[in-house]
Amino acid sequence: MKEGDSMNRFLSAVVSTLLVLAPASRASAQLLSAKDGPIVYGHHHLNTTNMDAQKKFFVDTLGGTVVKLGANQQEIVKFPNVLIFFRPMQAPTGGTRGTTVNHIGFSVPNLRPVVDRIKASGFQMITRSEVAATQEVKDDIAAISPTTSIAFALGPDDVKVELVQVKTQTLPITMHHVHFFGQQNTEMRDWYAKVFGARPRDAANFPAADLPGVALNFTKSPDAVVGTQGRALDHIGFEVRNLEELIKKMEGMGIKLERAYTKVAALNIAIAFIKDPWGTYIELTEGLDKVS
Repeated sequence: MKEGDSMNRFLSAVVSTLLVLAPASRASAQLLSAKDGPIVYGHHHLNTTNMDAQKKFFVDTLGGTVVKLGANQQEIVKFPNVLIFFRPMQAPTGGTRGTTVNHIGFSVPNLRPVVDRIKASGFQMITRSEVAATQEVKDDIAAISPTTSIAFALGPDDVKVELVQVKTQTLPITMHHVHFFGQQNTEMRDWYAKVFGARPRDAANFPAADLPGVALNFTKSPDAVVGTQGRALDHIGFEVRNLEELIKKMEGMGIKLERAYTKVAALNIAIAFIKDPWGTYIELTEGLDKVS
């Protein structure tokens, strides 16, 4: 199959996925942080051949909520400040490790019961292999500092997930961060700050930038990484208050659209796709926060 034909089929599938989010469903898929800024994090989009395993991990184990939308009852999973979409029956070409988006992160008030549920559900904890030897690791939970503990799990299709303990958090689980890996990690952070208006800061071990509801973290990778398209986490998504204006700004920066601005009339939303300079596939949406 020619590359162009493959891309067209994929984009058609993306649009079809959005089209089934019809207003007939009463289930809310709104993004809590959308009111807090012109650009916020919106969604993860996963390739998978096993929806049962995905629901077992993200719903039964982590506590997300299945939302069935539209006449076709398309299933997505929602957490506070992030929606997870799926391309069912699409085998990924690999997991998240080795790509520009190494893992996604959630925060919880207490790690222990979450880690216990993950293990009881048959999923693998990978904290020991993912945390530097200098950190104290006990029972699959790493003590990063006197006030911070984390754990890493491997979800279906080798999606790496970090869990951060935030004891003051009142929600049982919420979106926390997206963690990029690359050999030019500082340049990556600066690009996301410039293009999306994320607020730069320096974390303890890596540069970072913040948008409402999410931290964007950037670690320097010792090895080359590949883009996300086709992998288990196919693309990430940002919800934009004025998408046409942002696209004009991007085009002025020389950013090429992978998918032109498209209105999805059935939902009164708009979408477009780009890639960052390192190959992260990115969907831009406007109005997804209001789909319900």
